[in-house]
Amino acid sequence: MMDNKNSRIRIRQLTIKDIGLFSKYRLDYLEELLGSSSTEQRNKTGKLLDEYFSEAMEQGHLHAVMALEGEKVLSFGAMVIKKIPGDFKKPFYLEGDILNMYTIPGARSRGLSTLVLDHLIDEARKRGICKLSLHTTKAGEKLYRNAGFKEPQYPVLELNL
Repeated sequence: MMDNKNSRIRIRQLTIKDIGLFSKYRLDYLEELLGSSSTEQRNKTGKLLDEYFSEAMEQGHLHAVMALEGEKVLSFGAMVIKKIPGDFKKPFYLEGDILNMYTIPGARSRGLSTLVLDHLIDEARKRGICKLSLHTTKAGEKLYRNAGFKEPQYPVLELNL
């Protein structure tokens, strides 16, 4: 449900035509998180992101949305969908990774990320996805906990290669 300040906000699914803009905001997010990069590195990464997002969207492995006020893009979010082996109950399961949650600086603290995340969770339910996971910053942790995200049942270990 949208409050009065967000009553003019609409959520729209991205299409292939939106990939360049989506990649640009991913780069903005990365620079906020990791610091700025050279123009050459930003351009190279942007091109590779365009290719990845286009391919994933065409294959049905990416569901991405944006929040707009009129025609102005304010916020993005995405879900990468993966099929994993199952068990005796079900031969496979669908899981989703939430990523690219980003709101432009001038539109923050308006509940836009909540609107985007709620849409992604609803879409996951419609698709029969059994689990969503994500990485978060300290700034985003409250948003995700309020939506029901918690520590996994089993410890998560990573090996960086």
